Order: sequence, then C-alpha cells, then structure tokens
Amino acid sequence: MSLQPIDSTQRIQSLDVIRGFSLLGIFIVNMIAFHSPMYYYDPYSWWGDSINRPVYWWIDVFVQASFYPIFAMMFGAGLAIQYMRAEEKKAHFTSFASRRLAILLGIGLIHAFLIWSGDILITYAVAGFILIWMLKLSGKMLLILGFIIYFLPQSLLSGIMFFASMVDPTTVTYFSSVQDIESSVANYGSGSFADIFGQRVDDWTYANSPAGFISIIIAILPLMMIGAGVAKTKLFEKASDKKLLLSLSALIFLGLGIAIKTSPYWGEKNLAFVFTQDYVGGPLVAMGYMTLLLLIMTAPLSAKLLQPLAKTGRMALTNYLLQSIIGTIIFYNYGFGLYGEVTLMTGTLIALGIFVMQVIFSELWLSKFKQGPAERLWRKLSYSKK
Repeated sequence: MSLQPIDSTQRIQSLDVIRGFSLLGIFIVNMIAFHSPMYYYDPYSWWGDSINRPVYWWIDVFVQASFYPIFAMMFGAGLAIQYMRAEEKKAHFTSFASRRLAILLGIGLIHAFLIWSGDILITYAVAGFILIWMLKLSGKMLLILGFIIYFLPQSLLSGIMFFASMVDPTTVTYFSSVQDIESSVANYGSGSFADIFGQRVDDWTYANSPAGFISIIIAILPLMMIGAGVAKTKLFEKASDKKLLLSLSALIFLGLGIAIKTSPYWGEKNLAFVFTQDYVGGPLVAMGYMTLLLLIMTAPLSAKLLQPLAKTGRMALTNYLLQSIIGTIIFYNYGFGLYGEVTLMTGTLIALGIFVMQVIFSELWLSKFKQGPAERLWRKLSYSKK
C-alpha cells in the first residue's frame, strides 16, 4: 500500500500554529544575515551603538537560537506522524520518507546556492535520513535519548570553553574578519550576479565546513528526536489533559532558558558565554515557547484566533523560501541593493511587516487551494499515484 497526503481535517492545528510561530522568529534572525555580514563580525560591537543595542539585546535573548529548534522539533514531529500513519496503513515508510527527504535536499541545494547561503533545508534533509531509522523507538525513548544526546555534549563543550577561558581568555575572544566583511558588502551590495553567487558559495562553505556541518547535524538531529518523541506520545492531541504538566514545563524551560540566554550580559561577551547562551539556553527557551503555545491552544477561543498563524505554518516551506527571496531582493544588488545600509531596528521592522503580509497571503492562498505552491510541488514529487 502507498501513502497518500493528509487532508486539512486530519491536520493537528497546534503543530501548524507552532510551525507558523517559528517562521516569525527565524525570519527576524535571518533578516540580520540578509542585510549585514553576520558571519564575520562581533555582534556586540557591530550593534553596540545606542540605536541598535536594545534591539540586538531583545533579539539575542528572546529570538536568536530559540526558533530554529522549534522548527527542527516540528520537522521531527511531522516525520513521526507520517511514520505512525504508515504503520496504521501497513504502508512502506522508509522508501517514501527517503524519496521525500531527497527532494527536500534538492530544494535546499537550489535555495542555498541560488538564493541564500543560510539554508537550513539541507541540514534537515540529512538529519532526517538518520531520523527515519530511529522512528521505531517508542516516543518515551526518543524523548529521553533526544535530551541526553543534545544537552550532554553541549553542556560538556560549554564547560570546556569556560575552562579554556580561565586558562587563556584570548582563546574565546570574539574577532571580526575585516576582509570578509568588506568582501560581503562589496559583492552583495554592488556586485554582479556572478559576484553575489561567488560570495554566497564562500559564505555557505564558511558555515558548512566538514566539521561544522557534522556539528550542526549533531545539534539538529536530537531536536528532531525530541519533536518525534512528543508526536509519538500524542502530547499534541492530549494537551487539554496535560495543562499542569505544560504549565510547569513552560515555567521551568523559560525561566532556566532566559537566565542562560542573558548570561553574556551578566557574565562576559565571549565565545564561551555565547556558545552556552545559544546551544543550551536557546533550545530551552524554544521548548518553553512550544509548551506555552500548546497550553494556549487548549482554549477554544485561542485556537480560533490563531487560525491565521496555523495557515502560515501549513505553508511553512513556501513562506520560508519566500522570506529568502524577498529578503535578498531587498538587500542584494540584483534587487534594491540596500545591503549594509539599514539599522537593526529597520531590518526587524521590515521582517515583521513582510511576515504580516505572509500571514495574509497564506490566508488568501489557502482559501483557494489546499496547499502552498512549494508544498504542492514537494507532494507531487513525493507521493506515488494509484
């Protein structure tokens, strides 16, 4: 038996709301990379003036590294739900999932090298290939292993970096690469399409060296496992019966996560504190946001009010790609050429404005069609016809 796509009545609305919410935070952070050489500067000095400092503090504490983990967990949850559907129908899941992930990998490669170097789809596809072999585990086991595999090495690495900072503080000092900053500004802001393509390749290679790419997979895979574990334990469907658990989880995750996320501001602005902030505090805040949204969604009125956000989440792939297309057109020279020309506040307001338009666009599109255009293409290539 072959798998067939689910219809709108089979969707779990809370997943779509959380996915839509994560798109907003991801866009706010990605917008910084769209308009500035984010890979190559010390953000605390780059955005240290009176205009940008408070905006960067807000993004750094409440947004940065706290929304891509939500997206990763939702990706794992979606894959687990497809696996459970395949089990119920006694359909072949592995070949279907592999084909679907291979197509996503292709989309990611196009996105990374022809649109924007900060693509996450390649990473999700590669991590997904590993995850599909782990979905036979129980939901509880996926949750336990996901937490251990993620937080144990990240905590150990944080400890090593703090120890290194005590032995030799210069080993964890931020630095800015002036040559790379100048190259980014010149190529993206005033270069030809070939110059922009070359810079895009350089940026992707810089962020995805073999060691760097493996470390990203190691960070993303356990988050997907946690999302898959939540889906397999049916927490999304049972949220109304788990209000106390959700309330306590949100309080613990957000309290601990925000304390760690603020650490560079009460500690030191070096790589040891920033690594801990992003790789330990970030996912904790993400889990706090996710549990809080699940709790909010237990109220019928909230579920109705959040319908537009759910529709944005239903078109997550389309909206993610559109964010990159619109962002690069605004800032790269083949568009309006505003790279390096805006403040952090202006970039953030642009991101919020575009996201509002995406919510409206998603509402209008899904009033006429069942899926977003990218989702429809992905589905068409993934599902075999009877």
